[in-house]
Amino acid sequence: MAGDLILTLDVGTSSVRAMLFDGEGRAVPGAETQIVHQARATPDGGVELDPDLLFAQTAQAIDGTLPHLPSGMRIAGVSTSTIWHSVMGLDADLRPLTPLFTWADTRAAAAAAELRRKLDERAVHARTGCLLHPSYLPARLAWLAASRPDLWRRVRRWASFGEYLHLRLFGRCFCSVSMASGTGLLDVHRCTWDAEVMGAIDLAPERLSPLGDTSDMLRGLGPEWAERWPALSDVPWLPAIGDGACSNVGSGCVDPSRVALMVGTSGATRVVLATPDAEAVPGLFLYRVDRRRPLIGGATSEGGNLFAWMRSTLRLDELPALEREIATMAPDAHGLTVLPFLAGERAPGWAAEARGALIGLTLATRPIDMLRAGLEAIAYRFALIHELLRGVAAPDAVVVASGGALLGSPAWLTIMSDVLGRTVVASQVSEASSRGAALLALEALGLISDLMALPAEEGRSFQADAVRHAAYQAALARQTHLYNLLVGQHSVI
Repeated sequence: MAGDLILTLDVGTSSVRAMLFDGEGRAVPGAETQIVHQARATPDGGVELDPDLLFAQTAQAIDGTLPHLPSGMRIAGVSTSTIWHSVMGLDADLRPLTPLFTWADTRAAAAAAELRRKLDERAVHARTGCLLHPSYLPARLAWLAASRPDLWRRVRRWASFGEYLHLRLFGRCFCSVSMASGTGLLDVHRCTWDAEVMGAIDLAPERLSPLGDTSDMLRGLGPEWAERWPALSDVPWLPAIGDGACSNVGSGCVDPSRVALMVGTSGATRVVLATPDAEAVPGLFLYRVDRRRPLIGGATSEGGNLFAWMRSTLRLDELPALEREIATMAPDAHGLTVLPFLAGERAPGWAAEARGALIGLTLATRPIDMLRAGLEAIAYRFALIHELLRGVAAPDAVVVASGGALLGSPAWLTIMSDVLGRTVVASQVSEASSRGAALLALEALGLISDLMALPAEEGRSFQADAVRHAAYQAALARQTHLYNLLVGQHSVI
């Protein structure tokens, strides 16, 4: 092990994970605890997590990991990666009044449409880097204020889970610029709460946590937690950082020469810029890794969740058999066209009202055809986002793939490469968000001088095939035509 260790916490939509990393950004073997959970989906479009259960699971993950601290080593800091675009309401005692509403919750669609009538969405996007979409906080908070006015009045503070974690452990917290940039409430250029958007939803800044950056660390755990975890009693904790930002850093995509392409439960492709500020690109988000680093890209609400849904619904075989069969199929041979919007659309059209569709079925269509068409359909959405990224990524940028859903399927990686018409390199980093959180902590603590000093390990390269790319271009055109017919009137671009 090299140097002091960093404890990372990765609180996601499907699990909580604690890991130890050394001073070279390498995971400590065996020092990892993962606890799986499942969000609660409601018939009206809600997707929620229980914040107290998440807190208990996070504490259990720490309990499970600390005994693996190597003899003679110490923990120099704790860094947390957590779910962007999530929010919960806290009472006067800073305890939960609401569930944690996640990015996948679509109940604020009508509130988003109302905000678009009240505000100039292009101007809002230019300032905040976010669209007026139900995945962001302005619409979600407006929906809660209108639908649950008594609850709205009782909430003393609106916070992400990372802030709640620190409130429980320390009695105080910061909202990092990174987390704030994914809310739709932050002016991402000034790094201050946006007055116009806040005014439109009647939200006072005092009902949000104070803003901070990676240098604004907390230390001195409360007595209960200091006794439970002596190794962490006076260790600095960074403010929680957005999981997408951590994923980019962890996979080595920290400048315009490398584009991160992540497919886990959902999907995203992102570029960290070399300048301290940037202009928003129509159809894409503009967030921040920290005050120094803008992050531009697009997210999809579908990824591994669509794969899992189709496997379950179509009652398909175990994964190894599916992988072999998918790999032998020719591009678009099924003749199906899929709109994969089971949870509405995010980038590039941001049509919250969009829903899934599958056309072209015949008596010869098999369940495996539908699954393959779904995987191709997601790749087409990434191709559209990549086209918008051309203006900010380097012309010869390397596309680096991460995320369990994508890395677990070489067949899907081949599809993605052929659809993009670009070489895609599989990251060898199994937990990019955790590693990214560790690197940001090492940098903030002065233990490394630059994120580029510790490049990420890479694996197999998937080379695009020109013939398959041409076939996919025709299929993408067919999907775009269907999109324009069924969704286009709701799209923002």
